[in-house]
Amino acid sequence: MLKIKNLHVAVDGAVILKGVDLEILSGQIHAIMGPNGAGKSTLAKVLAGDPAYEILSGEVLLDGKNILELEPEERAHLGLFIGFQYPVEIPGISNLQFLLAAYNAKREQPVTEEVFRELLMQKLQLLEMKPEFIDRNLNEGFSGGEKKRNEILQMAVLDPVMTILDETDSGLDIDAMRVVACGVKRLFTPEKGLLLITHYQRLLDYIRPQFVHVMIDGQIVKSGGPELALELETKGYDWLQVQA
Repeated sequence: MLKIKNLHVAVDGAVILKGVDLEILSGQIHAIMGPNGAGKSTLAKVLAGDPAYEILSGEVLLDGKNILELEPEERAHLGLFIGFQYPVEIPGISNLQFLLAAYNAKREQPVTEEVFRELLMQKLQLLEMKPEFIDRNLNEGFSGGEKKRNEILQMAVLDPVMTILDETDSGLDIDAMRVVACGVKRLFTPEKGLLLITHYQRLLDYIRPQFVHVMIDGQIVKSGGPELALELETKGYDWLQVQA
């Protein structure tokens, strides 16, 4: 589903990603862990199509198509969804307006606001979210937990085939993280792929990946099963940084 091949990326003349290789098949959940500055969030932004980053070499294939040649909205139309560490606030635009525009952008026949509101209410119930969410301005005045839950609502509406969640657990207390993680698990199906980018093991207690990768200095230096995350929790990253 998603195949990253020898990806090298720079920003402001500094090389950040130094040959990343990763393959995610349908039905698989992968996690990338690593210390600050390892390049994890850079990878998410590159996949999203952030123009601040220069692609030096490599490919990123989504269902066989090189998305590095596509605009961000074209990547989204192919079924790629990115949940960012710091979701932006957009005053004056309600969640309903934003999600309706995004939903209709992927359809040949647009739906009316009335029809969409019914669909949105179903998604809110699935994610155990309050109905007033839909009429609030996009992330304006939201707590950290509300912003992350709002991203999962967007994921539910857009129904992507490949989801990358960049530090979704950042800034969440235990209860908020449990709610967000449960929402992600409800939306995941065997036809989809999921990549979690995180610092900590605690998110992986709720969303169990089949594969864990460690990124240090712009490279994936070690891969394994979920037990690797537990080992990192005990040893930290220093033992791998020495090897790298």
